Order: sequence, then C-alpha cells, then structure tokens
Amino acid sequence: MMDIQVYNRQQRLSRRESEILRLVALGLTSDKIAAQLFVSRRTVENHRANIRRKLDAQNTAGMLHKAMQERLL
Repeated sequence: MMDIQVYNRQQRLSRRESEILRLVALGLTSDKIAAQLFVSRRTVENHRANIRRKLDAQNTAGMLHKAMQERLL
C-alpha cells in the first residue's frame, strides 16, 4: 500500500515543483532559485508552499524529510 501512496504523491508534484524541491535540498534560498530559474521570488515561494501542502509538511525541514521518505529526492 505504501508504494501506491508514494507513486501518487510523486505524480502530484509538477515538473517545476520537483525541480524546486531538488534545489531546496541543495541548500539554495528562494532568491537564488528564482535567479537560477528566471522567475520571481514569489513564484518560488508559491511552489514551495504547494510542495509543503502536497507532502503534508509544515516547514522546509519537514518537506525535505517527507520527500526523502517518499524517494522524491
């Protein structure tokens, strides 16, 4: 059953959200991610909020922890 849940969560992250998740895991700030992806800081923050919501995490540490548990990183 866990494998189905992991698959479903992985499907729910967009390509951009997955990209931002990887950059956060590398330690980049929202400002640096925005500059690298040529988007606004607010756009990055919106993606981060969506990722936290989809992974049911309350903060960045929780988001990264759940992403690792679900093999999204």
